[in-house]
Amino acid sequence: MPREARKTSKTRMYHIMIRGINRQTIFEEEEDKERFLLTLKKYQEKSDYKVYAYCLMDNHIHLLIKESEEEPLSLAVKRISSSYVFWYNWKYQRIGHLFQERYKSETIETKDYFLTVLRYIHQNPLKAGLASCVFTSKWTSITEYLSHPSIIETKPVFNLFSTNHREALHHFKQYMNKPNDDQCLDYTFKLTDSEVRVYLSELGITNKNKLQQMDPYDRNSILIELKKQKGISNVQIARITGISKSVIQRLQ
Repeated sequence: MPREARKTSKTRMYHIMIRGINRQTIFEEEEDKERFLLTLKKYQEKSDYKVYAYCLMDNHIHLLIKESEEEPLSLAVKRISSSYVFWYNWKYQRIGHLFQERYKSETIETKDYFLTVLRYIHQNPLKAGLASCVFTSKWTSITEYLSHPSIIETKPVFNLFSTNHREALHHFKQYMNKPNDDQCLDYTFKLTDSEVRVYLSELGITNKNKLQQMDPYDRNSILIELKKQKGISNVQIARITGISKSVIQRLQ
C-alpha cells in the first residue's frame, strides 16, 4: 500500500518524533545527546526552522518545530538526521541506518494544542519514571526556558502566558508541572533496557545479583514498582533481572 501523505499544517507548526530503527538506542552516552543538540542548532541557522521544545530519550527524540517558509520540514529533518547518523556511525565504527526511515509527525493548529504538546514533550522523562520532577530533566528544553536559551524560541511561548516576564515564567512553570493524561502522536511508549537499569539503580539495585539475593518480600516489592512503570514489559523485567517471567506475572 502507498504511504499516506503527511498532513500539512496551516501554522507550519509540527510535533515530530524520530526514533531508532527497531526501537534501538540512538544515544549511548551524554556526548551523543550533546552532539545531536549541536546538530539541531547548526541546521537551525541553515534551514531557518524554529524550535519550541525538544526531548532526547535513549531511543527516540521529540521536537516541537516551526517549518521555514523556504524549506520543507522533511528536508530539514533529513539534514539533521543524516548529519547525526554520519557522526554516530563514525564514532561507533558501524554502518547502516540508525533512525526509522519515516519520522512521525502531527500538525499543530491551535494555541491550546501547542501548549499541550509543549508540556507533553517536557514531561516525557517524568512520565517514563526517569526524572523526579519536570524541571530536573537534563535533556529537555525545559532547561532553556529556565536559564539562557540557545536553541529554543522562548519569548513567543512566554507571551502566551503573559507579556510580563515574571508572571509568564510563573504561569509557565505551573502549566509544565500540572499532572495530566495528555497523549500526543500514536506511539507505544517503551523504555530501553538501559533506562530500566537506571530506574533500578534509583531503587537501590545496582546489579541483578543483588536483587536475586534479596528476601522474596523485598525483592517482589522492587519488581512490583518496575511493573507499575509505563513502558516496561514483563519479558523485559525478566531479561534484565534474571527473575522468572512466571514469577513476575503473578505479582500484583
